Amino acid sequence: MSTVALRGTVIYLLLPEETLLRNLDRLQPLALLVLRIVLGVVMIGHGYGKVFGGLSHFVQFIHGLGLPAWLAYVSAVTEFFGGILVIAGLLTRCVSLAILIDLIVVIWKVHWKHGLVGNGGYEFPLALAAIAFALIFFGGGPMAFDSIRKGGGRIKSKLA
Repeated sequence: MSTVALRGTVIYLLLPEETLLRNLDRLQPLALLVLRIVLGVVMIGHGYGKVFGGLSHFVQFIHGLGLPAWLAYVSAVTEFFGGILVIAGLLTRCVSLAILIDLIVVIWKVHWKHGLVGNGGYEFPLALAAIAFALIFFGGGPMAFDSIRKGGGRIKSKLA
């Protein structure tokens, strides 16, 4: 950034890169919305078959991994209903933590033996876990029901 002084007034001249970066900063709420939608849609897709029709098979699969069978119910609910809540931006941080834990277990028990890339690798669950991790710390953003519920969507008056 360069400055020019005219009769006691300082005018800031922005270089094209700085202008671009400032415009990108304004789009951060949109980026959080996209992260929520991507994570939510994928989690709903993975949880739908478990919740509506395949739960008994999933319980057997989880038990076969050496985990308690009741965790299958927790996992299915986390994936399906957690995906819905993440898209809506409702309880985003808590649900993202639950999804992160779910994905860590998935990587550990199912995908780790296949390596990072390749058939059955853990690259995709790891990317989803990174999104969930980011949402834990950043929250859902201003385009989320969490923000609206807390009054973040209101325009604050300078007169008051």
